[in-house]
Amino acid sequence: MPFRNYATIFQEIKKSRFVRTQSLVLFIITYIDWTILPFVTKLEGTYLPVYMISIFMLIGALDGFIQPLFKNIRIYRIYLFSILLDIVQMSSYMFYSVSIPVFTYIILSIFTVQGITFEIARVHTVDFMQEEDVELKDYLMIRSFIISGAIIAGGFSSILLDYFKTDMKILLIYLSVLGVVGIFFQYKLYKKFKHKSLNSAVEIEKDRKEIYEKIRS
Repeated sequence: MPFRNYATIFQEIKKSRFVRTQSLVLFIITYIDWTILPFVTKLEGTYLPVYMISIFMLIGALDGFIQPLFKNIRIYRIYLFSILLDIVQMSSYMFYSVSIPVFTYIILSIFTVQGITFEIARVHTVDFMQEEDVELKDYLMIRSFIISGAIIAGGFSSILLDYFKTDMKILLIYLSVLGVVGIFFQYKLYKKFKHKSLNSAVEIEKDRKEIYEKIRS
């Protein structure tokens, strides 16, 4: 039965602490974005001209062209950049009370860059899955499963928050708390990736020295 594959997904998540942490980070960040996105979409329809909305969409579609520029980037630097993006996003919430158009522009800019960053991180994460007890096909399936779950949860949250006419400031405080939790786990991933990357670099350098010494001898 195909439905048994769902059980396999959760079994694979249990096998790897790394996959659990990354799944949690992916869920939190995606949930935050898709909870606030309907409200931002409403604001952009009110405050932003169509050509500006189109520009953000076009920039977001460039991820396939941008990928080759970061082919050799260290993945822990991607996560560090993602943490900085989340901090900027939470800081931008204060602009809601100052200027809604500025708030909308900042949020849309962060969403656009964040989407590109996630795609770059996805490609580079695949290299590290060779060291984990999870098959690549299962990992990609888990990633899609988590993202879909976060989008659905975020969408339902937006519906409920809008139905109960929740004040936007309360919503932003709620998302800021979740953002801090997300940053905490992202930092753990950053340290893990940095440790692995630096250890790999040291091992490669040792191998080069051994080869060089063998050639000289």
